[in-house]
Amino acid sequence: MPELLKGGNTVVGSGPLTAELHTVGDPVDLSALLVGADGRVRSDGDLVFYNQPSGEDGAVRHVGADGSGPERVVVDPAGLPADVDRVVLVGSCDPDNAARTFREVNEVTVRAHQPEGDPVVFRAPALTDGERAVLLVELYRRGDGWKLRAIGQGYAEGLAGLATDFGIDVSEPEAETPPAQAPAPAPAPAPASLVKPPLGKVSLDKGGQVSISLDKSDRELVVTVALEWDGGSDKRRRQGADLDLYALFVPSAQAQRGSQAPGTIIKTGRGEKKGKGGDVVYYKNLGSLQQAPYIQLDGDARVPGRETIRIVRPEVQGYVLLCAYSAVSNGFGSFKSFGAQVVVDDGRGSNITVPLYENTKTRYWVAIALVDFTTADGAAIQHIESYSGRMNERRPVLHPDGTIEMNAGPVEFKRRSDS
Repeated sequence: MPELLKGGNTVVGSGPLTAELHTVGDPVDLSALLVGADGRVRSDGDLVFYNQPSGEDGAVRHVGADGSGPERVVVDPAGLPADVDRVVLVGSCDPDNAARTFREVNEVTVRAHQPEGDPVVFRAPALTDGERAVLLVELYRRGDGWKLRAIGQGYAEGLAGLATDFGIDVSEPEAETPPAQAPAPAPAPAPASLVKPPLGKVSLDKGGQVSISLDKSDRELVVTVALEWDGGSDKRRRQGADLDLYALFVPSAQAQRGSQAPGTIIKTGRGEKKGKGGDVVYYKNLGSLQQAPYIQLDGDARVPGRETIRIVRPEVQGYVLLCAYSAVSNGFGSFKSFGAQVVVDDGRGSNITVPLYENTKTRYWVAIALVDFTTADGAAIQHIESYSGRMNERRPVLHPDGTIEMNAGPVEFKRRSDS
């Protein structure tokens, strides 16, 4: 796989080119600028990003991270008009949080590929001087063809300052009072808004992950998590369908960053002590919204339906692992056979469904989803779907670094008489 060094370039074909953004550490946003020969954009429409995902009738498209790949920009050179000299790809930190810089981003890599030919990789240099944006690569005209150049230049002012230097207005318009009796002026074009939009309704693929933008200072914010199940069939409902929602949590004050990514399933080696299980909200410990842990279960549903957990004060949350327990009285059916799924809703327009994909019997526990509140600009929701061992009653363990250990917590054996 060819790798470009900073300043290096390579010829690319005429077909569509997809540039993927891969990072390690804090999240980074990917944008594209359509730039003329004078080094400036032609209009505010030449910034292609999460709030304006298409330029030049789809010749340049922004695609958010989803089950089919990471965040990416797709460029069709054949669709670009002659006055677009180059397309510059930019990585940037959260525009709403000036404290975020690339010091918290350990790796930034662009992987560019076309339908034919080998992928090209560029690894940006470390940015440790307070940079909040970086010019990554540019696709530029060279005669009748196109070349890809690695840039790797940091930018302290972030995406807003960088875009302004290229000629884009990202400032909020000021309200003006028209003179008395004067006709109302024609409305000016709205500047490009850098506020991230809600995700709408999203269903995660197996192993998928999405991020939602949250204002962590918003004391009115309530993140609702529901375990939903319909029993799957009349036969299953007659046999029993009592599932329980558990929220294992690590507060932000105790959350750590380890050598493995949050959500990694780890195994206990021989001779190692199993985990203690950590803190948990469930039917025997409903939690509270008025005091720590600021997580609360609404009650125990003993029949098909839903159990709901509400989470407030996102700034004090670290990791929350959402698990389901199947009472022994349910028999040996799989969680999937009950129609079980988790739904996360931020009340601001993002609704994420986390389904189950595996049919596994004689399992009492499943870790379904991890909500990672340690990301600076919101929360990341990750599909986990990891099951306990056969006939194993030990609940999962959530470690301070967000890793997950199955079959390692306290034994949980719910009987019909339990409340």
